[in-house]
Amino acid sequence: MNEEALSLVKARLGISSTVRDVYLTSIIDSVTQEMTDIHGIALDNSSGIHLMFVVDYAEYRYSNRENKTMPRHLQFRLHNLVIKSGGVPIV
Repeated sequence: MNEEALSLVKARLGISSTVRDVYLTSIIDSVTQEMTDIHGIALDNSSGIHLMFVVDYAEYRYSNRENKTMPRHLQFRLHNLVIKSGGVPIV
């Protein structure tokens, strides 16, 4: 999932070089680890919903380093993912 997520994040950001790959990969890894460790969501590599959430969340983290408040649309999607996985949302 991470290689596909990397190419999609780069496409959203308009990045075509590999200069930022290490940094973006670290953000994607952090997002996927947060989903499993903190929110209790077992990410499914074949789920487009999971992939696009990771992509959108990683793109948000990259683009908004100063703003620590998650946008409402990401909060809504995260809560839906947590509920669907049977967990309890931690905000």
